[in-house]
Amino acid sequence: MAKARAVYACTECGAVAPKWQGQCPGCGLWNTLVETVAETGQPPRYAALAATSEVERLGDVDTAEEARVATGIAELDRVLGGGLVRGGVILIGGDPGIGKSTLLLQALARLAESHGTLYVSGEESTRQIALRARRLQLDAPELPMLAEIQLEKILAALARQQPFAAVVDSIQTLYSEALQSAPGSVAQVRECAAQLTRHAKQSGTVILLVGHVTKEGALAGPRVLEHIVDTVLYFEGDTGSSFRLVRAFKNRFGAVNELGVFAMTETGLKGVSNPSAMFLSRHGQPVPGSCVMVTQEGTRPLLVEIQALVDTTHAPSPRRLSVGLEQNRLAMLLAVLHRHAGIACFDQDVFVNAVGGVKITEPAADLAVLAAIVSSLKNKPLRDKMAVFGEVGLAGEIRPVQRGQERLREAAKLGFTRAVVPEGNQPKQAIAGLEVVPVSRLDAALDQFF
Repeated sequence: MAKARAVYACTECGAVAPKWQGQCPGCGLWNTLVETVAETGQPPRYAALAATSEVERLGDVDTAEEARVATGIAELDRVLGGGLVRGGVILIGGDPGIGKSTLLLQALARLAESHGTLYVSGEESTRQIALRARRLQLDAPELPMLAEIQLEKILAALARQQPFAAVVDSIQTLYSEALQSAPGSVAQVRECAAQLTRHAKQSGTVILLVGHVTKEGALAGPRVLEHIVDTVLYFEGDTGSSFRLVRAFKNRFGAVNELGVFAMTETGLKGVSNPSAMFLSRHGQPVPGSCVMVTQEGTRPLLVEIQALVDTTHAPSPRRLSVGLEQNRLAMLLAVLHRHAGIACFDQDVFVNAVGGVKITEPAADLAVLAAIVSSLKNKPLRDKMAVFGEVGLAGEIRPVQRGQERLREAAKLGFTRAVVPEGNQPKQAIAGLEVVPVSRLDAALDQFF
């Protein structure tokens, strides 16, 4: 029997090289080539994605709103843009043990009450799935399950069952007989995902794929995997914490950067209806170095507490550390604070943290970060029940941010009585119970904090 020839494929772009080399010849990235088996079989025949391949004019295409089917889990529906769309392919990634399989089993158990479903597991036996369902107290005795990793058998089961939604756990365990490489290789992941996507578009079945992640936190397999699917969801959060965040990084049927908040309980993942309470610490009295900001995650405004600790440094170079916020932006804000407000921190260690493990990527947190830093440096607490948001420019100006009205309404709903906001976000009509203080310069904003 002839020995299979080994080649090296890139995990990012799928390019193939005859021998290992440090840099990928296709995309130019380093250390991305992994050994795999060269494909010698006949190439598979590809079919059209849709039932018809006729040329259509843009004006003749039916643009009626796609009917969505709710999963029964409100936070998951929010991240998906309102529910599942027929023919959609959803990829869910996250660290091991964070709750991917648990959440999908809960969603499928609720969908099984009114729609056809199928749970395909390549990692667990049907007995293990049944034991997990019993532990989660799920009442779905008619939920169809299939323990299989061969793609052709899974496609045959999907064609036979014709379910509305099917879960494949996980895409890295599947293999196709058309290829000779092992499950999880670049070629197998790309081919299996493409075949499942093709079936979803032709039959209208919703396919939910579970994806493994690398130690860096990125989805394992070729980068084309994220391009093939319609929606990419990431689980965030520490496995030692009871809270989980599900964020949409790509969604052809809804808004990106939408956030769903869950709490891990003995009976599975439960949606958190008021996530702002999770990100706010409970202090008996105002403390220095704490400021509440209003951030926007997709369509949802969230109140998050920003904490700062400023302490005299005992090293030649002071430390700048931020958790949940961009560290380079922290260094820039400290320079703006020195230049335009006359407050120097060149001999101070500065530590900034976003409470609750949330990651804030928008610049609306600039003003709140500076308020917390000045409060800790002066050892004076900020005014009670005050919320802050706004972007700080290099010239010391306070720039407006998007959806300022929604942020202010969320702050008023949670009992805050004062808000320091950019002048461009001043509401045209007063908000009941909330005093809005517009500011245009950094030095003027600092006067309003204490």
